[in-house]
Amino acid sequence: MQRVMRVLLVLLIAVTASCSSRVQQPVAGVYRATVKLPGGDAPFKLEIAQENGAVILYLSNGSERTRVPNVTVQDGELRAVFPGYENFLRAELHRDKLVGNVTLIKTGGVEQVIPFAAKLGDAARFFDTAAADNADVAGRWDVSFTDDAGKTTKGVALLEQEHDRITGTVMTPTGDHRYLEGQVRDDELLLSTFAGGLPYLYKIKVDQKGALQGEYWQGLKSHEKLTAVRNADATLEDPEAMTRMKADAGRFDFTFRDVDGQPVSLSDERYRGKVVVVSLGGSWCPNCHDETMFLAPFYREYRDKGFEVIALMFERHGEFDKAAAAARHFRDDLGVEYATLIAGISDADEASKALPTLSGIYGFPTTLFIDKQGKVRKIHTGFTGPATGQHYDDYVREFRSFIDELLAEPAAAT
Repeated sequence: MQRVMRVLLVLLIAVTASCSSRVQQPVAGVYRATVKLPGGDAPFKLEIAQENGAVILYLSNGSERTRVPNVTVQDGELRAVFPGYENFLRAELHRDKLVGNVTLIKTGGVEQVIPFAAKLGDAARFFDTAAADNADVAGRWDVSFTDDAGKTTKGVALLEQEHDRITGTVMTPTGDHRYLEGQVRDDELLLSTFAGGLPYLYKIKVDQKGALQGEYWQGLKSHEKLTAVRNADATLEDPEAMTRMKADAGRFDFTFRDVDGQPVSLSDERYRGKVVVVSLGGSWCPNCHDETMFLAPFYREYRDKGFEVIALMFERHGEFDKAAAAARHFRDDLGVEYATLIAGISDADEASKALPTLSGIYGFPTTLFIDKQGKVRKIHTGFTGPATGQHYDDYVREFRSFIDELLAEPAAAT
């Protein structure tokens, strides 16, 4: 009987201690946060701060620091909606940790729930101690990906190294994997990122010849194996050769409803005789966020010069009201002032059907450049975001130069 009582007393103490660790308000500071993917924990840095009496989160990966102001705290639970996304975080508050889930909204409004945890203290990203002699992985890499169905695609990895800390990104034909950060210890390289959109986890080994072999996970469903060799001249397929106007196509046009339900056409008076960029994307797409954070201020700078932008949003929801709500949230958070139209659901095949004069849509974003005569002059698949460094700078310079060139051309005949 005494033994049973002792066991019950130990259990009572454990339960009481667990309950007493709960707090009503989050403890400000820096946390090592993780989301649990099939390949393991994908860490990122989480900061909790108080600004003007409100709780604010910051997510840090490499040189990127993402501010999350949409945070509510109630009954010992924190809820945060990530900027421009429908994705959200819910976590119980404890004195030195948070425990909960990150929910990603997938096609059809399906919720992908990923376990989340955060521990107070600015710990190392993956390894607490670094090896004395780590593999050298800095440089440009020619990457070959193979998905679980056996399909292969190409990529280019751009990695920088400072002792055991690794930063960089991976470029693919439809966009980059944004700001990756990790560590190398001996011949093991681990990389991760999460900024509210898609979480990534890379696990890679460096072989005796210096080549890379490993795999990566994106969320709970996407997984690919990879091999890579260092190649200073590694390149991808021409992003302007993937989607084209069909040979027998007439004038490019469309009509979709904006977020307020009003029909908008490319042939409307507002766009006639102007240079127009049409961007195909969605609020769920991290590379679309990067493109929009470039396009929104560019539009404000150029709209008085005869320049317009139309965003065609292919959202997670088939229901117009839900898709419009997601797009409106995206507009508000990213400062979008140009037309935002609900064009369909987030599927490349559906986007191809919605725009039948194009040869096909192969990724988001896809960006069309239309001159004053209404002619499609260029179609660019994907977006090389700021994580790609010089590639992003080159794209911005070429974009500005091409728009200036189109604006300098004669106006359309009346």
